[in-house]
Amino acid sequence: MAEQITPADIRAKGPADEPAGAGAGEPAPEKTDSAVVRDALGVGVAVGLSGFAFGVTSAGSGLTVLQTCALSLLVFTGASQFALVGALAGGGNPFTAAAGAFFLGVRNAFYGLRLSQLLALPRAVRPFAAHWVIDETTAVSLAQPTRRAARIGFTVTGLSLYVLWNLTTLLGALGAEAIGDTDAWGLDAAGPAVFLALLAPMLRTTTERAVAAVAVVLGLGLLPVLPAGVPVLVAALAVPAVLYVEGRKVRDSRPVRDDARRADR
Repeated sequence: MAEQITPADIRAKGPADEPAGAGAGEPAPEKTDSAVVRDALGVGVAVGLSGFAFGVTSAGSGLTVLQTCALSLLVFTGASQFALVGALAGGGNPFTAAAGAFFLGVRNAFYGLRLSQLLALPRAVRPFAAHWVIDETTAVSLAQPTRRAARIGFTVTGLSLYVLWNLTTLLGALGAEAIGDTDAWGLDAAGPAVFLALLAPMLRTTTERAVAAVAVVLGLGLLPVLPAGVPVLVAALAVPAVLYVEGRKVRDSRPVRDDARRADR
């Protein structure tokens, strides 16, 4: 993966689309437009096909084809969509299900803060581009060495993923309606399986894996005793819990390091 662009790199580069320096006098690696398009299309197509699983899951949870397609068209953030229909399928309160989906979607707001500096799009375009600020477009954009490449990556990933996701959502919803009971076919597990497949490669650090493990324990442990949708909200407490433990470890290790420095003196 190419070196990520920082706000300092963007300011140093200015309005021109020349590569930002990777170091003192060292240019960033060149990347052709066709290479960026190829990588972006690869991500868009691979993830866009997952819309079929969402269409099946949503129709199986009781939503109509129209409601299912409206979610993909208007919400367009896979994790939140799966969380919403999963909670509804489990008999959860619609407000609780919506709250869980909302909290999962909050991360896109932080992506937007990062991408607004990186892409520096015209003000008239930003409201439309905001609809495509998701995990995949952010990852592809941040992997590019120049602002021009980041803009191409964002646009191609967003467009291909949006079109394919909505098309496969429609096909999945129609297919689920045609085959009837999705539970009998085991298709109700399609959504969680796709979500885990997308999530697993993102767990790269020990802290991230610890958060995921604690969230799983909380979610599954509370599933039998709390209403559907609520365990997802409680599982979010895994983040502050793990960060608190990590902070305690850092604070506890400081006296040891300080004693070692004094001993060296």
